[in-house]
Amino acid sequence: MAPSRSRSTQIPPCVPKRQLPPGYSDSLLFLCARRMVAQHPLPVLLPAMPAHLYPILFQAAFLDGRPLVLRDLVAAWPFPVLNFQRLVGRRELLRDHPCKLCVQAVILAVVAQLRRQLEEPGHDASGCRLRVLDVTGVPDDPAGRAPDGMSVWSGTVALAKACVEVSKHQREFQRRGSKRHKGRSGAATAAAAPQPPGVDVHADLFVNGTSYGILRDALQTGSAGPLRLKCREFQAEKLSLAGIVSLLETLDPSCVRRVDLRFRNLGLTGLSVILPHLSRFPELRSLKLQYSNVDVRRPTPESAIGIRCLAGQLGMLPSLRELNLGSSRLSGNLRQILCDLQAPLESLELAFCSLVPADLAFLSQSFHAPALKRLDLSGHDFSQGLLEPLRLLLEETSASLLHLDLMECRMADAHLDALLPTLRRCSRLRFLGLYGNSLSTAALKDLLRKTLELPDLRLVVYPFPVDCYKPEPPRRVPGSRRIYEEPMDGERLAAATAEISQLLANSGRTDLVWTYNPYGHGTLDYFSL
Repeated sequence: MAPSRSRSTQIPPCVPKRQLPPGYSDSLLFLCARRMVAQHPLPVLLPAMPAHLYPILFQAAFLDGRPLVLRDLVAAWPFPVLNFQRLVGRRELLRDHPCKLCVQAVILAVVAQLRRQLEEPGHDASGCRLRVLDVTGVPDDPAGRAPDGMSVWSGTVALAKACVEVSKHQREFQRRGSKRHKGRSGAATAAAAPQPPGVDVHADLFVNGTSYGILRDALQTGSAGPLRLKCREFQAEKLSLAGIVSLLETLDPSCVRRVDLRFRNLGLTGLSVILPHLSRFPELRSLKLQYSNVDVRRPTPESAIGIRCLAGQLGMLPSLRELNLGSSRLSGNLRQILCDLQAPLESLELAFCSLVPADLAFLSQSFHAPALKRLDLSGHDFSQGLLEPLRLLLEETSASLLHLDLMECRMADAHLDALLPTLRRCSRLRFLGLYGNSLSTAALKDLLRKTLELPDLRLVVYPFPVDCYKPEPPRRVPGSRRIYEEPMDGERLAAATAEISQLLANSGRTDLVWTYNPYGHGTLDYFSL
């Protein structure tokens, strides 16, 4: 147990004071709010509290990890909308202060409020005006990073259970009411009793085989209930074809902006079943179909029919701006797949798609190229015939491109040198991914010097320099039968890293990060571009 502090400076262990952002910690109002939420209970003070103080109290309670205070604030919330991201601030603050108990407290407070309104319609004295709870954008907490972190999967289950519970309570209340009113009109009398307006919950839903049942029940029973799920982004992982279709049919079509179906070997046949159900979502802007096991490298009459079907169904999505077909084998068929799209794509992810020069040539000449903000071509061999088509494509995208992924592309120093003049013309570039390529320390230092002129560049993920590997045969990764890694010379790597860091420090670009770690960085999501 940490040693106790004086009351004026005491901060919960889960939120050290040094972690609070300057915008909060140096605000006198925020400091006062922190002292106030530390003096729980608040219910006695809340009726006399000005409405404009509720948001700052919510911020202090969430960042200091005080679920009981959050419960009381939500129970008397004086505004029609409670939006997590707008209240707590930037997304990174939510990520750095995960608190499962706090999120659960907000959900349970909404459930309790709705139950009171069902039991005593029109007689609620709390003053709560909440009609929309927006928990979209609450980031995932990787397993094991924080004991109180709520994963996106557990968050979806918590919301689904809340919807089912409130719907069940509503049915029980109506059943009791019908028993009290004897006679033929009893049920009608109970049903005609004033119903609370309820709360719409805007959320990003994540579902797999384990959570499918409870989410299906919540969407089916809660669509007309007091607590209604409104899905913004839908992600299904390793879910059956029938399960995916069942959930898509129950989503409110007006809210969905992204559908992400991953790790499901759908193939062309499965996609032809699912994609027609997406045309009911007029605001669908992002479609991610990575690991769908589409393989059209060897043309057959059946695959030609499947490609035409896929293209036609994509063409039925007028708002589509982001498409991820990662790990599908599309060799020579990109033109046929994208030919019916009604508007240019702004984000295109084609990692490990076995593209050929004709595919990149099509992209260069298409109306997508000058609109692309995000492009992922990782996993292609640019050491051979794809290098020049890539350079021409980058020329066409240079005015718009913000995010470029070229990881594991077998590029050596000469290939990077050939691309460098074009990369320097990508004046708006923010992210460059080169991890897994065979580049030397000298080439990386040259890249750093020549891209310092890109004013918006913020993150470069570079590979381990080839001159930092030991001259030894690859070793098998412990616990794996097929994965091998080349032994790294730690001293050489440390020296190369120090040289790159020194160049970066000398440049004065404190806003630019160079790292060989491909994980743990918030890469640009399409909706944040």
